[in-house]
Amino acid sequence: MSVYQGNDLRKISGGRKRPHRKKRKYELGRFPTNTKLSDRERRVLQRVRGGNIKVRIKEAVYANVTDPSTNITKKVKILRIVETPDNREHARLGIITKGAIIETELGIAKVTSRPGQDGVINAILIEKKE
Repeated sequence: MSVYQGNDLRKISGGRKRPHRKKRKYELGRFPTNTKLSDRERRVLQRVRGGNIKVRIKEAVYANVTDPSTNITKKVKILRIVETPDNREHARLGIITKGAIIETELGIAKVTSRPGQDGVINAILIEKKE
């Protein structure tokens, strides 16, 4: 089953549009990756339009956390997901998305990358652990 990203199925008013052509392959989308917190790292390579390669991270253990006060970045282990602003269920299910608040070995950090698109988890430290 595929995900369609075109916008020619309905009018803004809600009325039905008659198709003037078939759906095109370049209008296809994909299901979200739903990067999970795990005890091992797992990445998937996907060929995308133009023959390029997109790295999707399926399971994550580590995050690159930058401390804004010292401007030093370290690879640290993710302990748990505190909250995700886009969907409350994601924190409960252990899914990491952009904007998620995670607890790491350094402290609480906010995810700034898109793990399903970039293949890496980058985060900025919000509060340090004592």
